[in-house]
Amino acid sequence: MEIEGKPALLGYRMPAEWEPHSQCWMGWPERPDNWREHAVPAQHVFAEVATAISKFVPVTVCASAAQWDNARIQIPKHIRVVEMSMNDSWFRDTGPTFVVLDQTLSSGDQRHKVAGIDWTFNSWGGVLDGCYKDWSLDTLVARKILEIERVPRFPQSLILEGGSIHVDGEGTCLTTEECLLNTNRNPTLTKEQIEDELKIYLGVRKVIWLPHGLFGDDDTNGHIDNMCCFVKPGVVMLSWTNDESDPQYERSAEAFTILSNATDACGRKFEIIKLHVPGPLYMTDEESAGVIQDGDAKPRPPGTRLAASYVNFYIANGGIIAPAFGDEKWDTEAFRVLSSAFPDHEVVMIKGAREIVLAGGNIHCITQQQPAPPSSVVKHG
Repeated sequence: MEIEGKPALLGYRMPAEWEPHSQCWMGWPERPDNWREHAVPAQHVFAEVATAISKFVPVTVCASAAQWDNARIQIPKHIRVVEMSMNDSWFRDTGPTFVVLDQTLSSGDQRHKVAGIDWTFNSWGGVLDGCYKDWSLDTLVARKILEIERVPRFPQSLILEGGSIHVDGEGTCLTTEECLLNTNRNPTLTKEQIEDELKIYLGVRKVIWLPHGLFGDDDTNGHIDNMCCFVKPGVVMLSWTNDESDPQYERSAEAFTILSNATDACGRKFEIIKLHVPGPLYMTDEESAGVIQDGDAKPRPPGTRLAASYVNFYIANGGIIAPAFGDEKWDTEAFRVLSSAFPDHEVVMIKGAREIVLAGGNIHCITQQQPAPPSSVVKHG
């Protein structure tokens, strides 16, 4: 079911990730040209992520017909597994961006309190620059999720992935110029036109543009969810390094300067929490050899710097599900920083998250929250 009109004009807004969720959506990895060893190691980690999130909010995992049995065996029985075809399992980017209607409805108003935006997806760059050549199944993922949930859909011709935006729920959006202004997305639109679309679809009043995403995040052209996120209104968390010889340092310092001189939609100056990146980490010969590199997907050569960031975490109802990379120093520091930033949440670190970053993303990238209808309470556990 489609809704005519623009979300913000109808009273909808994209809620912050810390607002209550009714459930979380995930896909199930399988393509052997992106996930090593036919995705077997990654599948174990996806099951671990789903299990961790399910302690805080219901989870639905979508798996192809060929993988449904395998997924059902590996995933605990209290987690729903549904059949869905897809080209890959990055549901942050192919799933819908949910919006909510806050105002009290009159008795005759039949509008739904939750709806979904179905952005246009082009595999992070189209035929010439995308991560794989055929994304025809991925273009249907958002619509299928909305159909399953009987949630109305706002179609959107703008090419955009969910990992390229972060909102504070109070009118402010974070994004990067490196991604949204890339000519492989919307080459005919100006920065102002793209910003107008974000405002009218997400219900935001101000867009803050960082120039770049994380160094090495070439698959997504610098998604914001690897670089910077909101912790609460007026507070952001920024990927950081103290190593001035690291190419990431210049990007982080540039973003820090911009955020230090910016205010949010409500006029607040930002508190900036620095979260150090691990490593740097690189793909090993063994890891690269485990990927079937047949030309259909972007190659994964040995020695590639991994786009590893602790900022790529998922906020659940009372939980923070964050990646750990086997870098004891920075894994420990990330746990400390996240626990301090979210004192009312339990921080769960996923130790096998390196398997996800080998394929180009992490925990935030493989999850998509469905917000609870405003004024409703989600009971779980």
